[in-house]
Amino acid sequence: MVIPRTIPQYRKLYEVLRKHILEGIYREGDLLPSENELCQLYGMTRPTVRQALSTLANDGFIRKHQGKGSIVNNLPRDIGILSVSGTTSAVGDRNLKTLIIRKPVLIPWPERFMFPLSELENESGCIYMERLRLLDDVPIFYDISYIGNINLPRITARQFENRSLFQILRDHYRVEIKGGEQRLKAIPASSDISRFLKLKKNQPVLHLERKMETNIPGLFVYSSIFCNTEKYSIFGRF
Repeated sequence: MVIPRTIPQYRKLYEVLRKHILEGIYREGDLLPSENELCQLYGMTRPTVRQALSTLANDGFIRKHQGKGSIVNNLPRDIGILSVSGTTSAVGDRNLKTLIIRKPVLIPWPERFMFPLSELENESGCIYMERLRLLDDVPIFYDISYIGNINLPRITARQFENRSLFQILRDHYRVEIKGGEQRLKAIPASSDISRFLKLKKNQPVLHLERKMETNIPGLFVYSSIFCNTEKYSIFGRF
């Protein structure tokens, strides 16, 4: 029997405040409600509120000013593919779309994988998925994801189109991205990459190979991402 997962209280408040920041309810330089006000408004303890605010600060949404409170940061207008918060968090209210090229499927790991795998990962297999991310209808990222198949029930049945992978992991599995490592290099676009990103064949594209650490022991999220940087630069905290 699968035990239902509950979202921590601090994470619920974090998601509410993050949403309000991204939607422009709180703008750059605005003060968030005080800790006391947030405690009263959401019926949460002070430690819970402080943890939510600390997480927002760590993710770059706010900064804490002694004597003033929590001040909303100027959110980056570049693309946050390097961010532990994910692309959706970084672009905010802009017109980001996600098209599914290949739906999530459980497969064995590729023979020559880009990062070394643990015995547990090899035994469990991976969830494989291909997505195309578009910003203002311009294809920006062709994203191939590999997620360790470690206690993620029914994830292949979930709807990923126009939704954030990191958000789904947070909301349904209490999986949080904590950091990671990555390799970046320029490569010539193959036929498939040029077709997806609407580039000329062999035109240089930025290729990222990422290993993302989570709060679940042994569970990592891997990505092979091909980036069209003609119009947008790449930004993120890591």
